[in-house]
Amino acid sequence: SLPAKLINGGIAGLIGVTCVFPIDLAKTRLQNQQNGQRMYASLSDCLIKTIRSEGYFGMYRGAAVNLTLVTPEKAIKLAANDFFRHHLSKDGKKLTLLREMLAGCGAGTCQVIVTTPMEMLKIQLQDAGRIAAQKKLMAAQAQLSSSPAAAAAEPAVETRTTATQITRELLRSKGIAGLYKGLGATLLRDVPFSIVYFPLFANLNKLGQKDPSVKAPFYVSFLSGCVAGSTAAVAVNPCDVIKTRLQSLQRGVNEDTYSGILDCTKKIWQREGPTAFFKGAYCRALVIAPLFGIAQVVYFIGIAEFLLDMLPKHRA
Repeated sequence: SLPAKLINGGIAGLIGVTCVFPIDLAKTRLQNQQNGQRMYASLSDCLIKTIRSEGYFGMYRGAAVNLTLVTPEKAIKLAANDFFRHHLSKDGKKLTLLREMLAGCGAGTCQVIVTTPMEMLKIQLQDAGRIAAQKKLMAAQAQLSSSPAAAAAEPAVETRTTATQITRELLRSKGIAGLYKGLGATLLRDVPFSIVYFPLFANLNKLGQKDPSVKAPFYVSFLSGCVAGSTAAVAVNPCDVIKTRLQSLQRGVNEDTYSGILDCTKKIWQREGPTAFFKGAYCRALVIAPLFGIAQVVYFIGIAEFLLDMLPKHRA
C-alpha cells in the first residue's frame, strides 16, 4: 500500500542518514574547496580537523535539515519508482531495460521537489565550518605577519546560523525561488542517478531470487543497494560537484562564483582541471552505498506493513 511505502521510505532514510552524515559533510567540504586555500587533504583529514575545531557534533551540522526532509524525499523516490514501474509494466510482464530506466527517470524527477531545498539548506550549514576555519587561518597568518600585539588579539568568534534563519532570509530576499537555487543542477544529478540506480538494483536483486514470486534474502537486497548506489553515485559525481558549487551562498577566500551550470562547468575545467569533477567521489560512494543498502533492506523487509498490521490488533 502507498502508506506502507511512504513509512518504509521514511524509516530507511532516517536510519541511513544518521549513519553516514559525517561522510556527507566531508564530501561537501572537499567539493567546495578550490585551488588556493585548501583546508582538507582527504576524508580522514577533514573529519579529524572538524572534530578538533567544532567538536564531535560539528560532524552533524545540517543533519537536522536532512533528518526532517529525508523522510518525504526517500518516500517520494521509492514510492514514485514503484508507481512508474507498475504503470509501465504490461499485464504483469517483466519490464524491459528501457522501461526500467523511464521509471527511474520519473522517480528522480519527482524527488527534486524536496531534494533541492533540503540540499540547499544542508550545504550552507555543512560548509559554514570550512569557511569559518579558513577565515581564522587567514586572520592568524595576517596577525603574525603584522605585529606581535596583533597576534595576541582574540580571534573572531563564528556566528552560527540555523536552517530557519537561512530559510527566512532566502524567502524574504528571493521568495520561494531562493530555496530552489540549483534546481537545474539537481535534476541533472538526480535523474541520471535514478536512471542508473533503479534498473541496476532491480537486476542485481533478481540474481538472489530463487523464485520470482519470493523476495530475495535481506543481505542480497543490502548488497544490491550498495553496489547500485555507489556505481550511480560515482557516475553522476561531476553533476554533484556542479550542484554543490551552485548552491553554496558563501565563498571562501579567493574562490570563484558562478552564474549557472555552463559557467560553473567551464571555470572548474579551466582552473582546476577535469579531475576536479570527481572531488569527493569516494566520499559520495561511501555515503550512498550504505544509505541505499539500508533503504532497500528496510523497504523490502516491510517494517511499515508490520506496524500497520499491528494497529487494528492494538485497537482491538
